[in-house]
Parts: sequence; C-alpha cells; structure tokens
Amino acid sequence: MAGEVSGREFTVGQLAARSGVAVSALHFYERQGLISSRRTSGNQRRYTRDTLRRVAFIRISQRVGIPLAMIKNALDELPAERTPTRADWARLSASWEAELTARIDDMMLLRDRLTDCIGCGCLSLATCALANPDDALGEPGRAGPQRVFGP
Repeated sequence: MAGEVSGREFTVGQLAARSGVAVSALHFYERQGLISSRRTSGNQRRYTRDTLRRVAFIRISQRVGIPLAMIKNALDELPAERTPTRADWARLSASWEAELTARIDDMMLLRDRLTDCIGCGCLSLATCALANPDDALGEPGRAGPQRVFGP
C-alpha cells in the first residue's frame, strides 16, 4: 500500500483516511482508552492494523447508541495481541442485545405517546405522557415545573 509505514502499522493520517474518521476523533478515542498507539523515536503515533477494525467497531456501536463507556468496556475484553475474530465481535455485540431492544421499545413508546401529545395540545402536567409519564411529578417531593424536561 502506497504511503503505509509498514505492513503492520498506520500513521494517524493513514488510519484516518482508511477509517473515514477525523484525526481529532482518533486522538479523542486514544485519550479515552478506546484505541492505543505506540510512539516512534520522533514521538509520532503508529497504530497496528487491528486498530482499523476497532475504530469501525466504535463507529458502528456509536451509531446504534451505545455509550463510549460501554464501548470501552467491550474493547477492554478483546485480546491486545491479535486481531479480534468474528466470534469476538459477535460475543460483544450480543451482550448489548437486551439494552438495544429496551431502547427500541422506549423509542416506540415515545413515538406512540408523541402522537397523543400533539393531538392533545395541552401539555398538562397531570396527564401528559411525555412530560409527566404516569403522573410521576404528582408524587410527593417530585412536583414542579423544573422537572418537566429534566431527569
């Protein structure tokens, strides 16, 4: 491959070009412990080829809504001494199936409730399925407009 440092390593620019991820994002991933590099005698980063797969895994995981902390925990389970196998990736993604299913269910419920809310138009704190699900703000110690759009 033209411009490749060796058959086993990429510069940060090469990794960015191959992965479609900005150099700044790669630096961020490295600071977060999601990927790693070695430094040359000139203090330049060098990434092993398996980093390309790790970056792809990070991007796909983010796209489906997995938080970076969970992605890091998953990547920490992968072997550092070899390129992860298809079985490694399948095991990691299967561990997220329940969470993704719950998120999908929540989004479908929000979608269904949004239609009711728009149709109602009142945004009543007592009955609004979006701003006050199950009248949670009516519970002692929970009432107040500051809670409508916060946690």
